[in-house]
Amino acid sequence: MKKGWKILTGIAAVIVLLLAVVMFATSGMRSTADDFFGSVKQQDMTKARTYLSEEFKASTNEEALKEFLSRSALLNFKEAKWAESSINGGRGELNGTITTETGGNIPIKLMFIKENDEWKIYAMQKPTAGLQPSESSEASAGTTPKKSATTVPGKAEQIALARQSMHDFALSIKSKNMGHFRNTISNMWQSQFTTEKLNEGYAPIIKADIDLTVLDPLVPILDQEASINQDGVLIIRGHYPTKPSVVSFESKYIYEGVSWKLIGFFLDVK
Repeated sequence: MKKGWKILTGIAAVIVLLLAVVMFATSGMRSTADDFFGSVKQQDMTKARTYLSEEFKASTNEEALKEFLSRSALLNFKEAKWAESSINGGRGELNGTITTETGGNIPIKLMFIKENDEWKIYAMQKPTAGLQPSESSEASAGTTPKKSATTVPGKAEQIALARQSMHDFALSIKSKNMGHFRNTISNMWQSQFTTEKLNEGYAPIIKADIDLTVLDPLVPILDQEASINQDGVLIIRGHYPTKPSVVSFESKYIYEGVSWKLIGFFLDVK
């Protein structure tokens, strides 16, 4: 019995030690999150942006940040409670609940990245309130590549994303310059491709002299349920009901800042 108690005591000590290590490792994220929302409570967007990652700041100005916080009722911040946290290398995630001054409770997910040995908020997401289409589903919790584990948007949002991406792409193809399209894609993709490189990559479509803006009034048909892969990339595949040629597409997105941004766009006309 004494030996058994010693073993149990040892296991308990290891568990306590592991919990202490996890709490210490995630304390930096919690501190950043609390400081960010402290600035939000003061409606000081300039200070709030100092807790964001460079990519987040590049994709979201103060006005856009405030608009998101206002639309999500987060400007009425009172306090935050963080229930779940996870870390993998230089990335991390916090899941919790924001309580507003009016007594509301809002679930929120924050994704972090290490920059200069400090935790910075890379993206934030609030589940949409109200009735949701059955297509919406929760991706695996945790962070790592699952890297920005988040929620698959509902069918209506998938279609809206696809239509907007096609519209921006069509405008650039029509003008024979991918500058406008490049301004709408993710910062990650922009860092890899200049406008000139995109012009080269999409040269066959540009030279084909196809006016894709005729697709603007049409609603694309999704070929399969959207999914988020292990790298946190949302993949939407579909086609437009056009005749005699069918325009098919595959759009890839990552969650940057407070919205989905393109990281890949493929088109096929048959």
